[in-house]
Amino acid sequence: MSGNGTSSRAVRVCVRVLRVGERALLVELDGGAEAEAFHAEVLRRRAAGVLPAVREVVPAARTVLLDGVADPDRLAAELPGWEVGPLSARVERVVEVPVRYDGPDLAEVAACWGVSAEEAVRIHTAAEFRVAFCGFAPGFGYLTGLGERYEVPRRATPRTAVPAGSVALAGPYTGVYPRSSPGGWQLIGTTDAVLWDTGRDPAALLSPGTRVRFTAEDAR
Repeated sequence: MSGNGTSSRAVRVCVRVLRVGERALLVELDGGAEAEAFHAEVLRRRAAGVLPAVREVVPAARTVLLDGVADPDRLAAELPGWEVGPLSARVERVVEVPVRYDGPDLAEVAACWGVSAEEAVRIHTAAEFRVAFCGFAPGFGYLTGLGERYEVPRRATPRTAVPAGSVALAGPYTGVYPRSSPGGWQLIGTTDAVLWDTGRDPAALLSPGTRVRFTAEDAR
């Protein structure tokens, strides 16, 4: 199953279900694409009212935690037999994030891809991303969508301070730093979008499952 959601049919995924306390299940999957698709399937079934009551769904890189499960024994027995539909089967709103592609690592990323900086911007803005999971800091989403050929390594030496709003790449992910913090991702641009606002509902601009597109703005 592709991380870009290109599969067109439901498939059975390999899962390992672990009990966590009395009311939670940790579902382990083979990889990030499988975890992303499984998380989308959980949300589909919950919306359709065919999922036993689950209080919270927490996706990660290769796992999905189901917490506050009303009938964990029943659900644990059912999960290995699930057929997981394609990511493209879900219809969600698309969040557009305007970016000034002025990052200090843009040229290095372009060289890694074997293209010019202008072409690197075109590649990044042409892709449709999806928030696979969140972590690291409130409002920080790990976005998939570029594909394996565009994976880039983290910096050999992390920066002691990455400015808030920095758009960055590492491995298969794109992310936006919601606040200034240390970090080792490759910085390709900056945005004025507010990623985390406790006065907003929801506070996070990018939550798991959200579709995202980056648009290019002129550098200032």
